[in-house]
Amino acid sequence: MSGHSKWSTIKRAKGVADIKRGLTFTKIANAITIAVKLGGSGDPESNPRLRMAAEEARGVNMPKDNIQRAIDRGLGKLPGQTLEEVMYEGFGPGKVAFLVEGVTDNKLRTLQAVKNIFEKSGGSLAGQGSVAYMFDRVGEIKVKSKGGNMEEELLELIDLGAQDVEDYLEDNIQKYLVYTEGSELNTMGNKITQGGYSGVESQQLIFKPNILVPITDPEQAQKVLEFVEKLEELDDVQAVYANFEL
Repeated sequence: MSGHSKWSTIKRAKGVADIKRGLTFTKIANAITIAVKLGGSGDPESNPRLRMAAEEARGVNMPKDNIQRAIDRGLGKLPGQTLEEVMYEGFGPGKVAFLVEGVTDNKLRTLQAVKNIFEKSGGSLAGQGSVAYMFDRVGEIKVKSKGGNMEEELLELIDLGAQDVEDYLEDNIQKYLVYTEGSELNTMGNKITQGGYSGVESQQLIFKPNILVPITDPEQAQKVLEFVEKLEELDDVQAVYANFEL
């Protein structure tokens, strides 16, 4: 089993309050709209990506009317500009590699905003493929422990078919990050639930780093964390992935 996911390390280092601040209703509404558009359906039961986005919306108490408007927008029932997915690759402080996922109705605006943050932080955007090869597209499932022996639960999750499992504490609660093939994400989530784990908190496709950059200097680590926060605060940015190891 590998060390902790670098992005999960970032999130835990930043704290839950900062995470929730980044999860604005605008971001989630855009995620729902693009999920409907790409999935061709406004039914969460037949559109796994929409189901995950809707669950995230409910997790931050997003009003039902907002969720429905985002679905209707994806179905083309509401007027407005077309949303598109975008992906940026670049190097931030400490030569850390970053992938930035976004959803936007104005590519030029979003590109300029992301570029400004990279350049002001001493980094730079890079060409397509310059960074992506350092990450693997995988499914990530966040689940609470059943309250049993940690080593036994880790082995149990591996036996259920996980590619990798990482353990960590959050608010003094034992939790796991379970990784699987992207195409097996929903199947694996069902297996975990059937295995007696009632605390599945999230299921999502992520970019997991396969090449790591160690950061040992506290000042440098702070610069990287602040850089991530600036990117997260952009409404057009959906997710940020980095390959550093604290």
